[in-house]
Order: sequence, then structure tokens, then C-alpha cells
Amino acid sequence: MADTAGFDVIILGGGSGGYAAAFRASELGMSVALIEKDKVGGTCLHYGCIPTKALLHAAEVADNSRESEQFGVKTSFEGIDMAGVNAYKDGVVARLYKGLQGLVKANKVTYVEGEGRLVAPNAVEVGGTRYEGRNVVLATGSRSRTLPGLEIDGTHVLSSYEALTLDRVPSSVVVLGGGVIGVEFASVWRSFGAEVTIVEALPRLVPLEDEASSKVVERTFRKRGIGFKTGARFAGVEKRDGGVTVSLENGETIDAEVLLVAVGRGPVTEGLGYEENGVTLDRGFVVTDERLRTGVPGVYAVGDIVPGLQLAHRGFAHGIFVAEEIAGLNPVPVDDLGIPKVTYCDPEVASVGLTEAQAKERLGDDKIETIEYNLAGNGKSQILKTQGFAKLVREKDGPVIGVHMVGARVGELIAEAQLIYNWEALPDEVAQLIHPHPTQSEALGEAHLALAGKPLHVHG
Repeated sequence: MADTAGFDVIILGGGSGGYAAAFRASELGMSVALIEKDKVGGTCLHYGCIPTKALLHAAEVADNSRESEQFGVKTSFEGIDMAGVNAYKDGVVARLYKGLQGLVKANKVTYVEGEGRLVAPNAVEVGGTRYEGRNVVLATGSRSRTLPGLEIDGTHVLSSYEALTLDRVPSSVVVLGGGVIGVEFASVWRSFGAEVTIVEALPRLVPLEDEASSKVVERTFRKRGIGFKTGARFAGVEKRDGGVTVSLENGETIDAEVLLVAVGRGPVTEGLGYEENGVTLDRGFVVTDERLRTGVPGVYAVGDIVPGLQLAHRGFAHGIFVAEEIAGLNPVPVDDLGIPKVTYCDPEVASVGLTEAQAKERLGDDKIETIEYNLAGNGKSQILKTQGFAKLVREKDGPVIGVHMVGARVGELIAEAQLIYNWEALPDEVAQLIHPHPTQSEALGEAHLALAGKPLHVHG
């Protein structure tokens, strides 16, 4: 067996968390081996965030071309060319992948292609070669989950992976799961012309968001003709000629061409030697402390395998944190509440911090204050013909502890909101800052003006 010893850091997994750790460790002067069985960039770049957002942009273009007369522009919508859409999507991914491969070389990272396995607290084996290092970072990511007995066949029953490579627009779809992945695909397929029904076991769509955000999404989805059944539990699926029949526990059935299973993502940790080498798992997730250390000295975990938000930008933050921790820089731990979340359906949903319900639970009903600024008062939102709001949750006489937004392009506004949350800004402090007019960013400014007791363009 070949031996490759002497790395400062060995990273198992080349997705968002893994490559971020590799680049930062290399910048800090450490020798790094990055092991990846598929392609550097992982799920996010190849099968997740990037390709789905490309589809969502194509969906927006489709809607704009259909509805252009409301802006006084005459176009005709002739249909969706899925080969063309996929070529556009794949082109975006290919350019980013090429750039990322260049960064691996520029950062002088030893890139090892192949399936790695933890064989000792300081060693990973890949195809008979043993790589040893002072520190090991587990970054093996997540995969699409399904329900017991529900088999993904890639033809009629799809995960997000197969949904991204479809060569046609299905005539009708049942989306099982009304969380981020479910509502994004529902939004795409509706814009592409499919009949869509979402089935969600919890009482509302995007159930992890503030209840007010869910209400706007549901209202807009109804207007768009997207069907949804909330508080509805899946019972089974039968394949039939040309499609599926989905049955619910209440006895209802829904016929469709395909069923998309979007019930979340599970950690990829099985059979990788983690437990055998002392790493504690809980329902497949790696248990760490707030400094992302496992119970095994010198072994860290980052990204989707660590319980909490499953987001690429959390992976980047984890990777940078761990590299700096290994280098002895004593970085500030990553706080999940301070991480912005965006759902890219139409309308977009973006948030950071606590929901109103969470804030009341933590502080008590009488200790919080909320305000909703309606986008009806925002000039740029009127130009875009979008509806929605910016909602603030604050501690009474204290900082803003939650920001929630719904409407076109609000994902681009959440970066400012996460600064407000993470710097524990008071409404009066944000109210002093001047937002450019006319932009949607003014919605955040206006909401803080109102919360500071000096509203300007506020509609009741």
C-alpha cells in the first residue's frame, strides 16, 4: 500500500465546506490534501444551488415574455426549449467549475480524485493510498432524502438530481415537500407551463420561515395557479401508464406525470469509517462542539453533515472557520441564526435571525415589537410590479433580532439585513443610514425608519 504522509490538513469532500477549508488553510501556509470522489464544487455547484437558480432565471424570462404587455412591450411566448435551457444551465456550471479548478491549482492544494475513507484519526485512504495529516476535516455533504418505501426511479419518481436533467417539461407534477427545494421546483415548472400540486405535511409552505412570509407565498402561488395541500400526509404512489397516482392519508389521490420527492437532505456519513474511528454520529449527522471539533482530537466536521442549516454559504463559513481554528487564529464560531436564508421561488423569500414566533418564545410576547413595511410604498418594487413586504422583529428598546422579506429580488437585500442582525443594530442606527432611491433596498431603510418612530413612505 502506498503511503502519502505529512499534510497539515486532509479534507474529505470537495464541496462548499471542503474546498473553502482547503483554500483558507493553504492561504495560511499549510499543506493541504483535498479528496473528492466526484467533482470539486460538490452538490451546490453541480446538482444544487447553481443549476436550480439557472432554471429559476429561465422561468423568470418565460414569465416576463408571457406578461410583457403590462410594460408596453409586445413579445410572443412560443414555448420552452428544454435542450436550450439545459445548455444555458450547463454552460453556467461549466464556467464556474473551470474557474474553481483553476483556484485549486492556484492555491497549491494537492487534489486527490477518488472515494476516501477515514482509516485512522489522522489518515484517509483513497484507492489503496494512505494520506496522513495532523488534522482531518470531514466534509462529505448531503444527499436527497426519500421516505421509507418510496423509491426514486428517475423516470416517474424523481429527486432534485433527476429533476435538474429532465429533457422535457412534464405536463403535470406532484411535489412532495413544500420547503425550499419543493417550492423552487414548483415555481420553475409552473412558469414552464406544467400543472403543479405541492403536498406538505406541515401546516404551511416554507414552514421554517416566519408565518407572515408563508402567507404571502401561498397567496401568490394561488394567483399563479400552483395547487398545494398543507397538513397533508403522503400515503403512497402507484405507477401507471404515462405517470403516477399519489395517495394521501386522508384518502385523496392526485394523478400526475411525475412525482418530485423534495423532503429534505440527509448527511453522507455511512460506510466512511467515521464511527469506527471514534467519531460520534446522531441520526447520521456528525456531532461537534461550537468550534466544529468532533470528539476525536484533530478531527473536525463542516457543512451539511453538521446538524443545522444546510446551506452552501454556511459550508464556506465553516470551512474558513476550521482552517483558521487549526492555524490557531481563534476565530469567532459560526452562529446559524446569523446566516441569511433565501428561497428563490417567485416570489423570493429571504430571512435572517428569529421569526416572530421564535422571538416571542425566547423573550415573551410583551418583550418584542414587529413592523411590516409593504412593498406597495417602494418605487422600484412598483416598477417591477412585485408585491410583498419587509418585516422586522426587534427586542423592545433593543436591537433588531429578525428580518423577513418576500418579493421579487429580495434575496439581493438580505446581505444588508444580516449585517443589521449580526451587529445587533438598533432601529435608530439603521434609520440614520441613507438608502439609494429608487431601489428595493429602501424597503429595509423604510422599515427601520418606521420602527424608529419616523415613517416616511408607509402605506397602511
